[in-house]
Amino acid sequence: MDTSEVLPLGVVVERRRIDNPWKDFAWRPVAVIPGAPPLDPEAAWKVLREGEDWIHYHCGTLPLELFRRETEGYKVNLTQDPPQIFVLLRSDDDPDSRHDFLPFLVTASPYEAQDYLDSGEEIVEGVTMPADLIAFVQAFIDTHHVDEVFHKRRRQKARSGDDAFSRRPPIDTARAGRRTSD
Repeated sequence: MDTSEVLPLGVVVERRRIDNPWKDFAWRPVAVIPGAPPLDPEAAWKVLREGEDWIHYHCGTLPLELFRRETEGYKVNLTQDPPQIFVLLRSDDDPDSRHDFLPFLVTASPYEAQDYLDSGEEIVEGVTMPADLIAFVQAFIDTHHVDEVFHKRRRQKARSGDDAFSRRPPIDTARAGRRTSD
């Protein structure tokens, strides 16, 4: 029995001109393309559409990996309106690179996306999950999800007798009789 599924997703990013003294453009993921052809993120990006102040690029194709043990997160995602695929972009600090950011990861788990968001080093954005991708994720959940039974923990009674916390603390007899003066 397979414990994971992989689907290639093309990542579409938008470069928008902004009025800012320190930056010329803002980058953000705007869509994914299920089953996209292979495209190395470090190679030349393919222009998909462009407007007056913006350009949409197919900036790379990454694998969307679904894991059996993460189905709870996928279920939570599918209950959101709308469900999202989370795209992570990393800054490319290589001065010889042709791109400011590179797509690093795509995930359907909001918990995994939150972990990367907490680091503050990546751009983490959710894009609307296409309908056929929703069906793919739902089929994976239906096949692999197992509800975990909640077991309430019960408090254990303290042991009496020779337990380390039931003994009296040793007192330094030389200091026990002294008084401190103010």
